[in-house]
Amino acid sequence: MQQVVMRNTTRLCSTKPIVTVNGQYPGPTLSAREGDTVIVKVSNHVKYNVTIHWHGVRQLRTGWADGPAYVTQCPIQPGQSYIYKFTLTGQRGTLWYHAHVLWLRVTVHGAILIKPKLPLPYPFPKPHREVVIILGEWWKADTEAVINQAMRSGVAPNVSDAHTINGYPGSASSCSSSSSQDGFKLNVKSGETYLLRIVNAALNEDLFFKVAGHKLTVVEVDAIYTKPFTTDTLVITPGQTTNVLLTADKGAGRYLITASPFMDAMVVAVDNKTATATLHYEGTLATTAVTTTALPPRNATPVAAGFAGSLRSLNSKDFPANVPRSVDHSLIFTIGLGVNPCQSCVNGSRVVAAVNNVSFVMPTTALLQAHFFKQKGVFTTDFPGKPPVAFNFTGAGPANLHTQNGTKVYRLAFNSKVQIVLQDTGIIAPESHPVHLHGFNFFVVGQGVGNYDPKTSPEKFNLVDPTERNTFGVPSGGWAAIRFTADNPGVWFLHCHFEVHTTWGLKMAFLVEDGIGPNEALPPPPADLPKC
Repeated sequence: MQQVVMRNTTRLCSTKPIVTVNGQYPGPTLSAREGDTVIVKVSNHVKYNVTIHWHGVRQLRTGWADGPAYVTQCPIQPGQSYIYKFTLTGQRGTLWYHAHVLWLRVTVHGAILIKPKLPLPYPFPKPHREVVIILGEWWKADTEAVINQAMRSGVAPNVSDAHTINGYPGSASSCSSSSSQDGFKLNVKSGETYLLRIVNAALNEDLFFKVAGHKLTVVEVDAIYTKPFTTDTLVITPGQTTNVLLTADKGAGRYLITASPFMDAMVVAVDNKTATATLHYEGTLATTAVTTTALPPRNATPVAAGFAGSLRSLNSKDFPANVPRSVDHSLIFTIGLGVNPCQSCVNGSRVVAAVNNVSFVMPTTALLQAHFFKQKGVFTTDFPGKPPVAFNFTGAGPANLHTQNGTKVYRLAFNSKVQIVLQDTGIIAPESHPVHLHGFNFFVVGQGVGNYDPKTSPEKFNLVDPTERNTFGVPSGGWAAIRFTADNPGVWFLHCHFEVHTTWGLKMAFLVEDGIGPNEALPPPPADLPKC
């Protein structure tokens, strides 16, 4: 049972009411095993419309439970409830849930912990203990007021006032000595190994994660096992999860844990504050000085590129990487910003975002309902498979920065093999974009800086053990090529997981048709599906 309720919460020495799950921030962890069926009744006790998205859950033939507002469901209105029901098929690891309407996910989120089927072991050394670590952002202001003001003015919204680790900014909050402001403490015993299940629940910022004096061994991302590799710095985009092994190999002491922003477009404002927590060895005095660590610069592109380039699927006999070798749909999606005229806005224009120059307009009824009940006039199926105009994508951009508005989807036959080249553009500023695809995992078969070259770029594709995930940071001023099999009928959202870019229109949807058999078709909606 998830009760969505308001709760007065104090951070940075000021108190405000926030939307929470069960009064907790972050929300409670949902624990299950691979193969379990999960049933969660979500009751809305706040003034906002609410939905919950189970981020990364495949939702095979359960699209009605996916959760993005006006895509797979109308939102749960105040005073109403909805039962989400889905099965965790072929997935094990860390995922997460969050609100998927307005900017409510800033505080409405929590971890999903999926254990392997019994008696299957982890494909890495069994840890002594497992710890969920959720990274986030905190605004002193009401975030709904922040984005509403930005949409009225046409300019970028104010950045957050702090980053958080498990809900606390840590030492950034120096205005108070109360323990609730001091930050999260990870207690460890010397010689033991810990599995840290890390989620980036921030709204708009990629984050570096470090633990002073300790190495981190990456063993899983987005609930997919990886070939283990060791690093001292993680890069996690909003929407992504990363599981790492940390061995407490020091005798004693206190060590700083940091989450700091990564943004290599220097014209884009970020919240430059570092969230801190403490790794505390058993038997160490609380007065012991904390060992610190050097933070990567906010524009440390080589660190981010090196981390992304080190990820490989485990691709073992038990956990193969089933990369599509051939492709039925070869799509090129430009992703980036634009400028549209707006008489009432500051400067007479507004910043927008688009995929293939289409700024997606959310409908007032859910796309999945319109598709299932063959309702006309809600969407069109003419989403372009390539940019309408070719230009030097990562250069200065075209003279006309206007985008087209539309509620367009791209139609896919069941089981078709899809390749999408996600190409960042330099319009306004080249920026990394964490792109999330609902309903599927995808393989990142290639990535590069500059413009994708259809002749030479595919020569370097990895079709053997590419990283498999549900959210990927397309490099700033570069491209990424992803592949997936459209084996899940329904309507599936693809969008930037920077909430501000999604609000501005960097989103689209795939309509995957039913297959031939009954197990290849979307069943009818549940009786309690919310109405618009």
